Amino acid sequence: MGVTRSREARNYFDSTQGRAAVFSLRPTFREKKDLAGILLRPKSASWDGLGPKKCLASLPTCPHGGRLRRRWMNQTMAPSGERLIDLCAIWDAGVYLPSAACNRASSGVARKRLNEAEKLSSVQEAQLKRLEVTRPRVLGSRERGQVPRMARQPPPPWVHAAFLLCLLSLGGAIEIPMDLTQPPTITKQSVKDHIVDPRDNILIECEAKGNPAPSFHWTRNSRFFNIAKDPRVSMRRRSGTLVIDFRSGGRPEEYEGEYQCFARNKFGTALSNRIRLQVSKSPLWPKENLDPVVVQEGAPLTLQCNPPPGLPSPVIFWMSSSMEPITQDKRVSQGHNGDLYFSNVMLQDMQTDYSCNARFHFTHTIQQKNPFTLKVLTNHPYNDSSLRNHPDMYSARGVAERTPSFMYPQGTASSQMVLRGMDLLLECIASGVPTPDIAWYKKGGDLPSDKAKFENFNKALRITNVSEEDSGEYFCLASNKMGSIRHTISVRVKAAPYWLDEPKNLILAPGEDGRLVCRANGNPKPTVQWMVNGEPLQSAPPNPNREVAGDTIIFRDTQISSRAVYQCNTSNEHGYLLANAFVSVLDVPPRMLSPRNQLIRVILYNRTRLDCPFFGSPIPTLRWFKNGQGSNLDGGNYHVYENGSLEIKMIRKEDQGIYTCVATNILGKAENQVRLEVKDPTRIYRMPEDQVAKRGTTVQLECRVKHDPSLKLTVSWLKDDEPLYIGNRMKKEDDSLTIFGVAERDQGSYTCVASTELDQDLAKAYLTVLGRPDRPRDLELTDLAERSVRLTWIPGDANNSPITDYVVQFEEDQFQPGVWHDHSKYPGSVNSAVLRLSPYVNYQFRVIAINEVGSSHPSLPSERYRTSGAPPESNPGDVKGEGTRKNNMEITWTPMNATSAFGPNLRYIVKWRRRETREAWNNVTVWGSRYVVGQTPVYVPYEIRVQAENDFGKGPEPESVIGYSGEDYPRAAPTEVKVRVMNSTAISLQWNRVYSDTVQGQLREYRAYYWRESSLLKNLWVSQKRQQASFPGDRLRGMVSRLFPYSNYKLEMVVVNGRGDGPRSETKEFTTPEGVPSAPRRFRVRQPNLETINLEWDHPEHPNGIMIGYTLKYVAFNGTKVGKQIVENFSPNQTKFTVQRTDPVSRYRFTLSARTQVGSGEAVTEESPAPPNEAYTNNQADIATQGWFIGLMCAIALLVLILLIVCFIKRSRGGKYPVREKKDVPLGPEDPKEEDGSFDYSDEDNKPLQGSQTSLDGTIKQQESDDSLVDYGEGGEGQFNEDGSFIGQYTVKKDKEETEGNESSEATSPVNAIYSLA
Repeated sequence: MGVTRSREARNYFDSTQGRAAVFSLRPTFREKKDLAGILLRPKSASWDGLGPKKCLASLPTCPHGGRLRRRWMNQTMAPSGERLIDLCAIWDAGVYLPSAACNRASSGVARKRLNEAEKLSSVQEAQLKRLEVTRPRVLGSRERGQVPRMARQPPPPWVHAAFLLCLLSLGGAIEIPMDLTQPPTITKQSVKDHIVDPRDNILIECEAKGNPAPSFHWTRNSRFFNIAKDPRVSMRRRSGTLVIDFRSGGRPEEYEGEYQCFARNKFGTALSNRIRLQVSKSPLWPKENLDPVVVQEGAPLTLQCNPPPGLPSPVIFWMSSSMEPITQDKRVSQGHNGDLYFSNVMLQDMQTDYSCNARFHFTHTIQQKNPFTLKVLTNHPYNDSSLRNHPDMYSARGVAERTPSFMYPQGTASSQMVLRGMDLLLECIASGVPTPDIAWYKKGGDLPSDKAKFENFNKALRITNVSEEDSGEYFCLASNKMGSIRHTISVRVKAAPYWLDEPKNLILAPGEDGRLVCRANGNPKPTVQWMVNGEPLQSAPPNPNREVAGDTIIFRDTQISSRAVYQCNTSNEHGYLLANAFVSVLDVPPRMLSPRNQLIRVILYNRTRLDCPFFGSPIPTLRWFKNGQGSNLDGGNYHVYENGSLEIKMIRKEDQGIYTCVATNILGKAENQVRLEVKDPTRIYRMPEDQVAKRGTTVQLECRVKHDPSLKLTVSWLKDDEPLYIGNRMKKEDDSLTIFGVAERDQGSYTCVASTELDQDLAKAYLTVLGRPDRPRDLELTDLAERSVRLTWIPGDANNSPITDYVVQFEEDQFQPGVWHDHSKYPGSVNSAVLRLSPYVNYQFRVIAINEVGSSHPSLPSERYRTSGAPPESNPGDVKGEGTRKNNMEITWTPMNATSAFGPNLRYIVKWRRRETREAWNNVTVWGSRYVVGQTPVYVPYEIRVQAENDFGKGPEPESVIGYSGEDYPRAAPTEVKVRVMNSTAISLQWNRVYSDTVQGQLREYRAYYWRESSLLKNLWVSQKRQQASFPGDRLRGMVSRLFPYSNYKLEMVVVNGRGDGPRSETKEFTTPEGVPSAPRRFRVRQPNLETINLEWDHPEHPNGIMIGYTLKYVAFNGTKVGKQIVENFSPNQTKFTVQRTDPVSRYRFTLSARTQVGSGEAVTEESPAPPNEAYTNNQADIATQGWFIGLMCAIALLVLILLIVCFIKRSRGGKYPVREKKDVPLGPEDPKEEDGSFDYSDEDNKPLQGSQTSLDGTIKQQESDDSLVDYGEGGEGQFNEDGSFIGQYTVKKDKEETEGNESSEATSPVNAIYSLA
């Protein structure tokens, strides 16, 4: 807390080697003037003091000190190379911490004081000039030429302002030594919005100091929190920190609420902020089945993420289902809301799927949404990669160009509110062909360049640390060659309360006057409430020495009894600020607060200041002496400021010695001594030089330093004014920096920083790294011949590294259009070459330049050139021979490409004979890529040759390859087949393998044939169609799923090779247990009159067990109004029911399902028809003759006539108007599949068939689930791949009425529910 004091009690502030003496009040204008004399130096002024490292450690925490942190981190001197004044002022006794004081100083106070400091008169400016000390030595060198090197740049004006600002905030800050009595002060507390991890114990911090030590208690939701009554809650010893332990159980959510800590001793009570405790939440993503997204190429597309709401909000990112990140660019990018936007869809977008991922901070978990699959409709069905770099890619693919339109936000204008100090994020995402460019502007002014930055490929504008000046109208402009469009965003800046003058601790002597000031600003204007010891000031006992004047409390003639802790609470609708400030009345003789006989070391010729921290009340006076001399030091080279600090304007060798400070007041005196030593400065006498290096070479930068031998020297390096990371490729020594294997990223400026505890010196050099060449251009074909052509090009820029080689590539359009191949390589000294060509190829060329750094981008392609034909010079590859039947062999090969065909009518001469028989070759001429040899023995090897031939002749004699004739059926069946029933729809199998000589070919798989013999229900006809399950490879076990429950099955096993099945194994029989039934069939709803509704249905096609009855649920609805749900249970034989209507206007929704002992099966839903208009005739007869009714009907008729006229006019003009084709049908309030917005998913094995559906072919189609038996990879007819995994898809066949109009009984995600209502 800061401290104020009366004007008569002067502020004594000092900081020497981490020490400070601070008393009382905010400095007056004169005091600020004196502080400015210490801190506001001219550009060339020297800075000196003690403990600079500690000083810089705390300095960056001062208000407006962020730049100091970035620029002076790990340095002990100002950017000018001169010493920094020591601002730390840390008392060893723990009395004063300036970094904490700087942190507490608000930016509002800082601005106010800075404005006052800027009003320095011309007299003060003259005083600053008199204090100026310059250093004559300036380092110099070259930077990419004869440019002066930056060795010591003078600090900018904001540096001096920051020093003054920080010291002014420190000047009014004080803490009483802890051995003196004082009221409590809160030293540590949890943040206002305290979010905790539910897996850990809860910790709510509250630390305070005082003398005597304070006691603590808490309130929860503004009521006393009795910690003793809750065994899970404890308070740390000598602390107010709450610990809530859940190791023995309990729910963290039960402890959510608003907490406040009270620290109390006999002199007063201090309050913490109101701490809002919340438990982090990371809800699961709702399960949903996403249909493929079908979109036309070139159209815009938005993939919505809609993550589950978490606390705090999760981080959203998009990946494919294989966990590969989605590449984002100007065309495809993620919005701030998490959605993925395609400005225009291209064919290559369907090469992957898209899954939204949410990462939750506290639980460190990532949840993945089911992936979206894209299906792109295109006029250019093949994905020609060569068109991606086409200068007019969209026209080449047949995509129509479109003007931009905004995908987000919608419309032409919107508004946004942001709080002061927060980040403002404006976003504009546009569609169009070509992809639009986004530009940002502010109406009536420029964007704030120091705070504004563009993100997401210019689609987002972020303005950091927003202030009131940032309000106004911003607009984004989306443009392409077809046109432009803009969106205007009106930004309003509001503000939570912020301090203009925060109340500071007030220390007074008996009889003195003082005041507490609490001034804050905000938008809207905050209100101020004063409290004393935690109670409203209005209810406190009257104090004649205290006067409240709005935001100020004035104390007159204070006495010991006036001690207390005052709280100022200022708040508006956006937040609040709470500050504690105590009033302490003390009568204390002087005391020294720093250790005695300190050693102070300073640099020769610099300016320094000696501080003597002390405390006393009333305020003591301070005098300085040197080496025991009797005269007070003041004047000449010495200057004593009103705060007691002794300044030595220019340090000389003779200034070394012992200095004594003496503090005196009416109660006594105290003294301390400081020993001053003078050290030589640090200088770089051999500086690094500018260098030019090739990629991969080694570079050495020298930096040799001279320094005072009694000081420890540290040499560090900066790159581009940032700390240099010394990686594996770099080696730092005392006098040099070596870079091995130089790369492009190593180019830049390198600064050598030589520093000791007291000063530093800088020297800079620039390293140039040679780059890759630019692409060649203007390709031209000349000297055209049958087998050659001359290619000429213009080289691109070599980028400081000579071009060593050119690589010529070609592409042909017959066999592999769009694919480039290397043709030849030429030295970098030429720009023309004669290319040797193959016959009968339509060539196109491009050139790549190479230097020692790397390769350029390819040039634009040349024009095409076709050569004449010749006989082939090679034969086809990948020749194979395999049998498709037991008495044949199919010979296949890879066709030859355009560069090896050499002519038209390419054909192949195929030769074969049995291996090791030396019989004559058989041959045939083939135009395709396969030939079948007949009448071969079973599975024997053959020698095969394939020779190319075209109209110009034959190719060379080919090499022989080995192939095999066809296979025959296996001769043996699997033995020891065992069946184990897993559940009502699945079984597991196990068997013994067959001998290899009985396979008569290559073993492909084991196969199970099974069929449903009968149902356990009497008189139920079942289909005995055989089904199969495949188990690829030499396996010994497998699983069969999708069986009918409550049925008798039979099963046989066979061995399968390339020819087919072997003999059947012994037939095995097994029985499946009971399951849930399928949906009732032909559910019909009829309404013969307005009083009754008749329901009829047929029994389920697949009972899957013994039926025990039906369950009917129905509810009345009228538009958005829904009545109470009614449930009826029927016997298994009942198939009719009549409902008596209670409301002739409402409709009814009926849901019917059948039940077995296992549970309810699939439900079917129907709705009653809308009542005809004639049904209301009798009910309305009594009002048809009323006058008001006749008038109303006439008005309606007139309105209908007007609408018909308008529609006729619009139709005659070609206008169109939309017609809504669907009605909003809300879910019933008692829908069993949606309660409180949550969904229940069950994956238990004991309910394998719940929710199954029946298809028309008599098989059961199960709903998909995460742990379906399909994942075992076995079972199914023709729907298993080679490793036994199921690759088919379940389908649910519904009759036309349900598909087009009725609601599904399946649980849907919240997103789909919203779509269904739209």
